[in-house]
Amino acid sequence: MNVQLRKSLAATVSSAMLLAAVTPAFAEPSAELVAAAKKEGQLTTIALPHDWCGYGALIDGFKAKYGLTVNELNPDAGSGDELEAIKANKGNTGPQAPDVIDVGLSFGPTAKDAGLLQAYKVSTWDTIPDSAKDKDGFWYGDYYGVLAFEVNTDIVKTVPKDWADLLSDEYANTLALAGDPRTSNQAIQAVYAAGLSAAKGDAAKAGAEGLKFFGELNKKGNFVPVIGKAASVAQGATPIVVRWDYNALADRDTLKGNPKVEVVVPASGVVAGVYVQAISAYAPHPNAAKLWMEYLYSDEGQIGWLKGYCHPIRFNDLAANKKIPQDLLDKLPPAEAYTKAVFPTLDEQNAAKAEITKNWDSVVGANVK
Repeated sequence: MNVQLRKSLAATVSSAMLLAAVTPAFAEPSAELVAAAKKEGQLTTIALPHDWCGYGALIDGFKAKYGLTVNELNPDAGSGDELEAIKANKGNTGPQAPDVIDVGLSFGPTAKDAGLLQAYKVSTWDTIPDSAKDKDGFWYGDYYGVLAFEVNTDIVKTVPKDWADLLSDEYANTLALAGDPRTSNQAIQAVYAAGLSAAKGDAAKAGAEGLKFFGELNKKGNFVPVIGKAASVAQGATPIVVRWDYNALADRDTLKGNPKVEVVVPASGVVAGVYVQAISAYAPHPNAAKLWMEYLYSDEGQIGWLKGYCHPIRFNDLAANKKIPQDLLDKLPPAEAYTKAVFPTLDEQNAAKAEITKNWDSVVGANVK
């Protein structure tokens, strides 16, 4: 399955896949599900910043379409925090219990094994690649991107082109991660990507090499131990942030040239990250959660993610059916930027996550917050 996952998702960026067979049209969720969700009246989400992957517009669209209240918990939480929130609220039907989660790929099977998820297959289930979903419906891929450098070029005059460039003295007090590498999937994958570059593609060494690389950055004073965001990039507190390309591109648009932002996919260590959706086994609003999933995996929801520069998991199906507006396609990075992308297997991700989260403090010694 892991090899298939890599091949299947890598193929998503290939134009050849646009010739895929036409699939059945999306069916609206049943009237019974809509009624049951409206009776519950609320959906509780967690870790969904409005500037992440177009989620602000998606949440607004869901509320407008179905009239439910959306209770948004801790937008800046990491994947690990999301699982802890489910664990901490077993049996709690109050506002702190999440109904749904959006986590890094490796966290899906972990949550399933821990009994934290309930199975549900959306109407468009057959259009989600088999290699990007749990066969029983406990978790399913939603979108992916690659890790990139978001650079404030008003401050950084020489734009880094690859990971090794960041060790230069000219990048003193400039680089930040977009999360805490002890809990955030995005940050963990960034450390892994740097290590993969240093290890010349050897996944077995990527975790250790990534820690060593960030240890050097920290020792030189190039690493800034805060969670980088669009505001910190604009203010110059973290003029370079490593984050998913879709977040960086959205920041570039939001800042509108003030300051100028360049988004760079590194020349090596190009790591693609797949995120997955799931419903909590203890969801206080299970029908609202299912309706949310139906919305996200509908054509409307998938294109909503694409508007946020994320490649939705049903991208090939949408493209084959000519459902993606051309002006939207024109805003996306060229396919060539993704040709070197590596999709780590679950085993590779789990091994790297364990090593990075365990040894970050001892090897790097930077308390990111």
